[in-house]
Amino acid sequence: MIKIILVDDEPKAIKSLEWEIANFCQGVEVMATFTKPNEAIAYLQKNNPDCVFLDVEMPEMDGFKFLDYFKNRTFRVVFITAYNQYAIKAIKENAMDYLLKPIDSDDLVLTIEKIKADKLNTRTYDALEERLSANTKKRIAIPTEGKLIFVNTENILYCNSDGNYCKIHMVDKKPLFVSKKLKEIVSILPDDDFFRVHNSYVINLKKVNEYLKTDGYVILDNHKKIPVSRSRKLAFLDKI
Repeated sequence: MIKIILVDDEPKAIKSLEWEIANFCQGVEVMATFTKPNEAIAYLQKNNPDCVFLDVEMPEMDGFKFLDYFKNRTFRVVFITAYNQYAIKAIKENAMDYLLKPIDSDDLVLTIEKIKADKLNTRTYDALEERLSANTKKRIAIPTEGKLIFVNTENILYCNSDGNYCKIHMVDKKPLFVSKKLKEIVSILPDDDFFRVHNSYVINLKKVNEYLKTDGYVILDNHKKIPVSRSRKLAFLDKI
């Protein structure tokens, strides 16, 4: 069952979308609907739907400002709007989809199927990750390009942030490009071997060759120079 909430300042638009979902989409539960974004924000702080269908243009706050309240959101987002000029911005917000009003029932069904598929993939990934963690902390599952790549953490040099994406740099291999934030990658790496030296970098401590105190940099086995932020300097020195 896919659980969603609807956020739109127009009650008629919400009723129309509820009708479309009830008549064309199976396995979907509308948990709640909101015409006031602040009420939806309060609800999301206590509940965890699979997806939020979010209107872009609302007088109280627009959909993009709404998402500013959820920097590390766990729910998917589908933008709904009468205008198509927000498509690029929606993509940058890592939205699951973008639907134009009036919403076409076929487009809605396809969007719901995307959500179902993504939820299934997430469950599969979490289950594999849990199984791997139970067996060994030296091997992790990295989701990339529609598949899972099993990586020995000893072969990771460092990871760096690229917005909502992350690059994992390997020993003698091409970097892996992952559609996850650096924080999420850090959470699956073994604490004993990896340390986040900067907002944009996490390094494998076993691959550190030098630490330049004056400049505030580490040099790794591959001669890559990585900055160490002042706020993390002491913790880094304790770690090594």
